[in-house]
Amino acid sequence: MVLAAGLGKRMRPITSTIPKPLVEVRGKALIDYGLDALARAGVERVVVNVHYLADQLRAHLRRRTDMEIVLSDETEQLLDSGGGIVKALPHLGSEPFFLLNADTFWIEGWRDNLDLLADLFDPARMDISLLIANMRQATGYEGRGDFTMDVEGRLARVPERDLSPFIYAGAAILKPEIFAGMSPEPFSLNRCFDRAIEAGRLFGVRMDGLWITVGTPGAIAEAEAALVASAA
Repeated sequence: MVLAAGLGKRMRPITSTIPKPLVEVRGKALIDYGLDALARAGVERVVVNVHYLADQLRAHLRRRTDMEIVLSDETEQLLDSGGGIVKALPHLGSEPFFLLNADTFWIEGWRDNLDLLADLFDPARMDISLLIANMRQATGYEGRGDFTMDVEGRLARVPERDLSPFIYAGAAILKPEIFAGMSPEPFSLNRCFDRAIEAGRLFGVRMDGLWITVGTPGAIAEAEAALVASAA
């Protein structure tokens, strides 16, 4: 699943006329970086949730011929990351699934990161596994980090006022049963992260390569410079 329903307020004025997933970096829409990564991982069917300027996203996604794309329509009510997944569950099946943010992507290192994430996912020990970048791998990020990580890869929240080098890189694998009993109403996926932390079942996999987040207009130039440098 790709989360693509957000309003993109921090990307204004660009997102006054186009949805954030269609903002281009070096002539390519942000959402296509994620869809290309899923295609490389062998994914043949992707659920994309839509809300803001949904018709533009629908038209764009119809152009892809390398995968089946199913739309989860949130035009009547924006459901946030958690509620959006719950609404899409009938399309996602009973097996663990990839989840990607539409506004982050990465330059691959020695190995495709979604393959690495999938290979290290152990459903016996994990409910959720996150792709994790560190500060040295990040472009466009401004923050204090998201998690601490132990030697086994188990994650916990960064204590208040502390800093951590570990950043959620906008890609994950989730077991659909963690949403059992939840309703398709607005709530953040962080609720599920916190439940998994309490159970000791939230893990992270360190990515290889360079992670890029494009949250503001100024971050577009940084992302394009990183892509140019990686190709040199």
